Amino acid sequence: MAREFEAPDGHGPPAAGTSPYPVEEIAAAWERERPGIPVSSIGIVTPIWQLAKLLGDDRRRVLAGAGVDPATLDLLSVLRRSGEPYTLTTRELSRRSLVTAGAISQRVARAEREGLVTRRPGEGRPRTVLVALTPAGHELIEATVDQVLGREAELVGGLTPEQQEQLAGLLRLLLQDTQRRLGDDRISQVGDD
Repeated sequence: MAREFEAPDGHGPPAAGTSPYPVEEIAAAWERERPGIPVSSIGIVTPIWQLAKLLGDDRRRVLAGAGVDPATLDLLSVLRRSGEPYTLTTRELSRRSLVTAGAISQRVARAEREGLVTRRPGEGRPRTVLVALTPAGHELIEATVDQVLGREAELVGGLTPEQQEQLAGLLRLLLQDTQRRLGDDRISQVGDD
């Protein structure tokens, strides 16, 4: 799939004078080389891959400037969105983050070392671990989520509110249908571990 980002000849970035949006060129080249091959998906899938790369890279830059990695942001965000007292079991964190129990354990250990969360045994339930946001974790997520969501709002700001709503609806439909076709309803964050 990465080859779709290159020049039509497959050697590096598009040559000077070629379209900065080569989707039509890619589709036309495949139609020329393989007549009858379905190419309509190229105009959808290629820009999605390109956007995912651009948005993921930009989010990592914003997070690096804030001193937080994507996995820690995800952990703190899930706790913050849960509402007061900002405490969840590791099982619930895993479910809401859509990552394995092992990945949650690593995230919690790292965030605990940094003083962003605490963990303690659950009351009356063996092996249940409760993870809570600390004041430092709360402060970090408040500042970081403003930066991340503000930046992402800026990046989609070229679309009108109506276009944003329409695109969000279409992407939701495409995601749900793709998940159904693939038999995979997991959703992961770009850039997570």
